[in-house]
Amino acid sequence: MPKTASPMVLPAWQGAGLGLHARWLPELLANPPAAVAFMEIAPENWLTKGGQTAAHLRALAERMPLVAHGLNLNLGGQSPLDKELILAIKALKHSLNLRFYSEHLAWTADGGHFYDLLPLPFNEESVRHVAARIRQVQDMLECPIGVENISYYLTHNPGDLSEQEFVVAVLNEADCFLHLDVNNLYVNSVNQGIDARAFIDAVPHDKIAYIHIAGHSQESADLIIDTHAQDVCEAVWDLLAYTYTQKAVVPTLLERDFNLPSLRLLNQEVARIAQLQRHHS
Repeated sequence: MPKTASPMVLPAWQGAGLGLHARWLPELLANPPAAVAFMEIAPENWLTKGGQTAAHLRALAERMPLVAHGLNLNLGGQSPLDKELILAIKALKHSLNLRFYSEHLAWTADGGHFYDLLPLPFNEESVRHVAARIRQVQDMLECPIGVENISYYLTHNPGDLSEQEFVVAVLNEADCFLHLDVNNLYVNSVNQGIDARAFIDAVPHDKIAYIHIAGHSQESADLIIDTHAQDVCEAVWDLLAYTYTQKAVVPTLLERDFNLPSLRLLNQEVARIAQLQRHHS
């Protein structure tokens, strides 16, 4: 299968963003947080929405850029890709003018969904397998996508590549972008002992299209759980600044899924992203 050619420029949106929760829609439309330049949706959560919720989402899409980050595509799995889901995402992308779509570089299903993200073996066979599936998705969506580095807690048959070697090999073989999750990178640096800055250094700057940051739970000195339920810690902020310094300032989103504070308080963290972006532009 021929590779899908990536554009020479990154997708057309910028700034600091926040993950969307449906309960926020009325407030977002009435009084949007000042620092939030775009919002992210999980497409699987919105494909069946109708009525006023869907109308509010369409109204929001007319006011600010939206991007999508998938949950269930199972890029690393062995079963055939869900073509019906891919086509539904494509339709949603057109109807909401979604600026970007990304998925997890992970194995997420085998006869049924795990509701977790499992790492792939870091070897050449795995590179070829997942890259072929990414190219198939890109051909169906008719655009390049991003793949996100995941946090993981156990490894199976890790293979003969480092994590950064594996990720870069996938990006090159699939001709896709990296959705860099800085928090996941920090979590793995503590749990797995990887060098987070070496990972960032290894990725070509023009492959990084999008960044996530989030909070996590520090269970012990050498165990962090990626929960998206706390404020972003200073070590993750430092790693984000390092990414901007070494690579590029790209659209960056705050993930917060649990223990939700008010939009006013979340706006303060988003504003810190925007401040860092201005400083490093």
